[in-house]
Amino acid sequence: MPSKLTRPALLLLACAVVLPAAGCARNKSGSDTAYIARDVNSLYALAKQRLDKGQYEEAAKLFDEVERQHPYSVWARRAQMMSAFSYYMATKYPEAISSAQRFLTIHPGNKDAAYANYLIAMSHYQQIQNVTRDQAATQNASNSFGELIRRYPDSRYAADARLKLDLINDHLAGKEMEIGRFYQRSGKWLAATLRFRKVVEQYQTTNHTPEALERLVESYLALGIPSEAQKAAAVLGRNYPGSEWYHRAYKLVQRHAPQTAPQG
Repeated sequence: MPSKLTRPALLLLACAVVLPAAGCARNKSGSDTAYIARDVNSLYALAKQRLDKGQYEEAAKLFDEVERQHPYSVWARRAQMMSAFSYYMATKYPEAISSAQRFLTIHPGNKDAAYANYLIAMSHYQQIQNVTRDQAATQNASNSFGELIRRYPDSRYAADARLKLDLINDHLAGKEMEIGRFYQRSGKWLAATLRFRKVVEQYQTTNHTPEALERLVESYLALGIPSEAQKAAAVLGRNYPGSEWYHRAYKLVQRHAPQTAPQG
């Protein structure tokens, strides 16, 4: 094969190896032609060539074909992982997750299992949207990174997983804060306290905690529970004594403190 192929030749070559659904060639009756089988070395080499050229989705489909056509070859297992990676690079995250999960189902104890878990977690992570949107992908990413850390704490991916988990927790806390503020604006003080308490109890290491404590002070005072407001303010004062949120909470508590009757 010459080192450089013309564009028509590349298209013809691609039609010979991709799935019939791609519609590269049709028989006289107009239906897709049958898939042309290739030896495993040629098929894997072509998939790798597509990957090297940045044609990630084509590469992924070709790696899938390595597994489909040669399931018992030594290349099949490697092709599963390369398929997951190629789909990830193509930003086809559901497909990347599916390929990596298939790899883990068939080869749970393989040396690349940690990387397969990492690809799954990163695929969820890349689908995280801002706090105003549904956070299903965020929660899935959190669960996947948590599982990776539990199962492979000493792997090369664990450190990055811990960093990503911190960012995810901050994101999830931000979502709780947004909902809590909405409930406050709507005068639904009890519902608001539940959201702010969740931030304090589950995401206490995030930068949302000082505001959550101050919002608890506001909500408890609105509910007529000054004792709980004072507790929240005390926690805020112990942990964030110099913050603006503590100063706001302190002023609120002082403003609502019972007035001492003057001595006669």
